[in-house]
Amino acid sequence: MILRPKPSPRHYSALAGAPSTVQIATVPAWLRRAIADAQSLTGKDVEDVALTVGATIGALDAVVRRQERWAGAWRQRLALAAAAVTARQAGRVENEGALRDAVLLTRPGDFLSVGPAGLLLIAWRRLAGRPGDELLTEKNLAAVLEEFGYAPDDEVVSDLADDLRQLPAGAGMVATLTGTFMAAERHGFARAVGAWLADAVLAQRMGWAHAVPLLGAEAALGTSARPRRSTASSVATSIETNPERAKGLLAAQARAALRAVDLFAELERRADRLLAVAPKLRAKAADAVVDKLLSDDAIVASKQIAGMSDRGLRRLFDRLIELGAVRELSGRPTFRIYGL
Repeated sequence: MILRPKPSPRHYSALAGAPSTVQIATVPAWLRRAIADAQSLTGKDVEDVALTVGATIGALDAVVRRQERWAGAWRQRLALAAAAVTARQAGRVENEGALRDAVLLTRPGDFLSVGPAGLLLIAWRRLAGRPGDELLTEKNLAAVLEEFGYAPDDEVVSDLADDLRQLPAGAGMVATLTGTFMAAERHGFARAVGAWLADAVLAQRMGWAHAVPLLGAEAALGTSARPRRSTASSVATSIETNPERAKGLLAAQARAALRAVDLFAELERRADRLLAVAPKLRAKAADAVVDKLLSDDAIVASKQIAGMSDRGLRRLFDRLIELGAVRELSGRPTFRIYGL
């Protein structure tokens, strides 16, 4: 069972751009302790770990349903973290900064120039940006598998989609999470693909408009020795014969959800600062720039924004930095990148 604490209603000021007046998202101390205990797994039953995960997902659900203006930046920042870990697992050397450069400094539509690591970031950005009900369609699965470096034929994609559809609708968190990874592994896909699929399935089960990248940033996810078709009976057998694997996946999901809530709280403070100074901005199209900063991980100083010249955009970013509302993320004097 997933515990869902009732989220507090968001009270917006009547003044445009006014800062938040509600308490910043937090996780209770008792739940943090429970997550820390779950990580050890020693002496824990699967059911005990599942209860901890349920409470953590409930806390995450509360912030997702607030539908804040900066939720896009939050999800895309999580996608960047997931891509960096995925790239490292694939033997790549690109860190978050290099991945951000690969995507943001490439001409729009020229995806072939981003390189294999950049495609990994595009895959995770796809998870964070597309509507949740589109993520597990055969068309989208084919695209994301190519971004992960595979060249699956139509039969494999159809088979994978069928496996995911066969996950029991009323299955608990343990069976759903384990079954999703089994579906990916049965086709020989890396654990990063299983993590992507698990995040998509969670979003659909929770009824979220967009998925939240969680498990991709968990470097310690294990793999199954002999993956098989993810029927209800095989999932149950897997949990019974390999409970440590199930507990490991659950503990990873708890850590990831906690990390996401903490990042939400951090970006909430930064977004409130940006919204507080927004009325002071006199530049034409400043509102469009603020919206882009709140909806994405970062934007480049050369971004084409209607009604604003390159020089005007650079001056606006200088002003925002002066006001403490944004950060320059690249550390370079040229080709600069800005974000919350």
